[in-house]
Amino acid sequence: MISLAGRDILHSWGKFVFTGIGLGLLIGVTLTMAGVYRGMVDDAKALLDNSGADLWVVQQDTLGPYAEPSSLYDDSYRGILTLNGVEQAANITYLTMQVRPAKDQRTAKDVRAMVVGTPPGRSGEPGQPKHLIAGRHITRNHYEAVADLASGFDLGDRIVIRRNEYRVVGLTRRMVSSGGDPMIFIPLQDAQEAQFLKDNDAILRQRARTAENPTLNRPGVLDAVIASQSVNPFVNAVLVRIKPGHDPERVAESIRRWKRLTVYTRIQMEDILIAKLIATSSRQIGMFLVILAIVSAAIVAFIIYTLTMGKIREIAVLKLIGTKNRTISGMILQQAIGLGLIGFVVGKVSATLWAPIFPKYVLLEFGDAARGFVAVIVICVLASILAIRAALKVDPAEAISG
Repeated sequence: MISLAGRDILHSWGKFVFTGIGLGLLIGVTLTMAGVYRGMVDDAKALLDNSGADLWVVQQDTLGPYAEPSSLYDDSYRGILTLNGVEQAANITYLTMQVRPAKDQRTAKDVRAMVVGTPPGRSGEPGQPKHLIAGRHITRNHYEAVADLASGFDLGDRIVIRRNEYRVVGLTRRMVSSGGDPMIFIPLQDAQEAQFLKDNDAILRQRARTAENPTLNRPGVLDAVIASQSVNPFVNAVLVRIKPGHDPERVAESIRRWKRLTVYTRIQMEDILIAKLIATSSRQIGMFLVILAIVSAAIVAFIIYTLTMGKIREIAVLKLIGTKNRTISGMILQQAIGLGLIGFVVGKVSATLWAPIFPKYVLLEFGDAARGFVAVIVICVLASILAIRAALKVDPAEAISG
């Protein structure tokens, strides 16, 4: 049985190998799609790990700060620090935007990034950049930045965020948003200004509108209102680290009760990011995987059926000399499995080679590869059924017919 399958493959090895390579590229795409989903999940977990927080305190009745907008007064963290079980609390802002290099710099291009505002000079606190591989942390209140390597910026580069220019003083690795965008850290005050900054014309129109209001056009009142319009006292969230030995849920419940804010634990925030934020993308990738599996099965079924129909006379001869049906079926099944093995090897190698050049992070897990291998074998077995049925219907008399 083995020699029959091997001899037949050798007889038409060119068609067999090239078909296996084509199938392998399709399998490579399938493994890559699974890797894209795994990468999205890993990005979400990396975002939570890198925040250094045990609890996320956000605006009441929101899914902030990642899945929905959230706005808190920037002095909220002071009251949170007084609660039992809280070790550290830090303000933070998040703003996804296009960051560009300074006009006189040609070493980098515009990049989509998540701009993170953190208090300077507090290394080790929640929200501070981790995995610093070059340079230093932010130590000044203005115009310094720490950028992730994926942004393409380097130490000493000057970047523009809104109207201000920042100098990159530190570099990090694997600090990304849930969407895979690199993070750029800037001082909290600058980030608050950038998040709600209006253009000059809008500011002038707002001040003129305020001056025309008779209830505000009084000595001292107008100046106070105008001054308040140029200050942003809000942040997106307060990141909380709890003391060892304290239950995160009990601390969270204390914050909800006394501060009237929404609080999420690590498990709850992970559920928001994975089950809600990337849910649509995961379903879309799942649909692609199903379609690719069906297409792969169709290709294997077609090529095995074609190879089988091309040797009808040989199969008739085998039947005429008394070859058992299970031997002929085994020959066809081995060819299908052989085609699947070639395809899987080509697909795994292809996915490994092109995954690093994808713009989004692609995580190829061994478990996915193992499940993919089993799926390929099952698909090949099912796809060979049509060819086996056709072979078993061959009349031995065809071996001696004209």
